[in-house]
Amino acid sequence: MILPIYAYGFSVLKKVAEDIDKDYPELETLISNMWDTMYNAHGIGLAAPQIGLSIRLFLVDTKQSMEEEDKDKGIKKVFINAEIIEEAGDDFSYEEGCLSIPGIKGEVYRPEQVKIKYLDENFVEHTEVYDGINARVIQHEYDHIDGILFTELLGPLKKRRIKKKLEDVKAGKLRGEYKMKYLN
Repeated sequence: MILPIYAYGFSVLKKVAEDIDKDYPELETLISNMWDTMYNAHGIGLAAPQIGLSIRLFLVDTKQSMEEEDKDKGIKKVFINAEIIEEAGDDFSYEEGCLSIPGIKGEVYRPEQVKIKYLDENFVEHTEVYDGINARVIQHEYDHIDGILFTELLGPLKKRRIKKKLEDVKAGKLRGEYKMKYLN
């Protein structure tokens, strides 16, 4: 089932999310619905706060953004109660966008590598290292469960330039081409 993605302005997007356990109600259905929602919106990542749930759960599928010969370098994973252990390497710039903030993109600097501990959908613990686009998407989605939006990581000039657009998203004047929920 496709769920509405919460637009910029909802307080759930600014909260530090809570851990969950394997008894979280209808978790398997929730994860399935999140995949459906993400793919419907043509995203490569989706965090639970983006569908209105302040829980530490996010999905990543970078395989779909890879060229055919590089698909094996991508990941398709569920991250539950994730904890970034270490970020390493040089910061590199990449233009990011967000399903909760349609129509706005900006250059964000992030370290090129991330070491993360998390539980998968079966509550099996993993500690893994990712780099490149995989690290980038994980860091972006991880920020969501910590209540951080990519727009907060932009430079001061870009922040000033997008201020009006952010207000338009909040007011529902700048809309995504997928199912969304707006404050107004």
